[in-house]
Amino acid sequence: MSKGNHSAVSEFILLGLTENAEVQAILFGVFLVVYLTSVVSNLGLIVLIQVSPQLHTPMYFSLSHLAAIDFTFTSSVTPNMLMNFLREITSITFYACAIQVCCFITFLVCELYLLSIMAYDRYVAICNPLLYVILMPRKLCIRMIASTYVYGFTVGLVQTVGTFRLSFCDSNMVNHFYCDDVPLIALACSDTHIKELMLFIIAGINILCSLVIVLISYLFIFFTILRIHSAEGRQKAFSTCASHLTCITMFYGTIIFMYLQPKSSHSLNLDKFASVFYVVVIPMLNPLIYSLRNQDVKSALKRIIEKLCLTIK
Repeated sequence: MSKGNHSAVSEFILLGLTENAEVQAILFGVFLVVYLTSVVSNLGLIVLIQVSPQLHTPMYFSLSHLAAIDFTFTSSVTPNMLMNFLREITSITFYACAIQVCCFITFLVCELYLLSIMAYDRYVAICNPLLYVILMPRKLCIRMIASTYVYGFTVGLVQTVGTFRLSFCDSNMVNHFYCDDVPLIALACSDTHIKELMLFIIAGINILCSLVIVLISYLFIFFTILRIHSAEGRQKAFSTCASHLTCITMFYGTIIFMYLQPKSSHSLNLDKFASVFYVVVIPMLNPLIYSLRNQDVKSALKRIIEKLCLTIK
């Protein structure tokens, strides 16, 4: 391939988390269990919501899409990472790397805005319970969630094109366990100033906008809960938000650490281990948090298990 706006590199080598064979074997076992748990719990939650009429509400409609995004998000990275633990040559083709970057950014942005939609849903449910059905009709929910997918894909495509228009003509060793913007930019042998600025601005705007929606929603929720006189009422209102708040804290905390830290203090090795948390661990934790802390989900699961037991008998 010619240089300039094109790349002289036809494939990249993913350096992974470690070169130690014994550690790789241990990590393979751990991450395989985590990934399988993530797949089963996310797909199980989607099926449970679909087959349980009592869960056919805007809140659980959004939750089913969060589970779908978590599943596709981790599946765009984790299977390849697991295979690389078993291979001597951990290469990925130029175009496969571009597809992975696009998918990764798309689902990352989708999750940011889906979490903000869920925060708005909780605001309406707690602050305007009598108008909940009117303010959150199914058509509006579908439009909001569809817009997150369209916007997420647009951002993913723009960022991916910006990255892969750079020239990669020297090293092809990516200091990561998947194709990510930051380590790829570090490999480029052309001017990366515009791409770095674009990455920082777009990431900053998306994180800030979605986080503002979350913070404003929970600010109104907080003041509404304070006006509830009974302790039982306050506890019930808070319990409907606890799972969502836990997921938001984990996800936004890691993302802010990853993408908005100054370049002078940026460490690719530290980024790799932070990435493990939000690429592999969080998609497993989200459905477990919602399942274990949500009485409606636990009740629906109990009914399904009872029906299955009766059918078997």
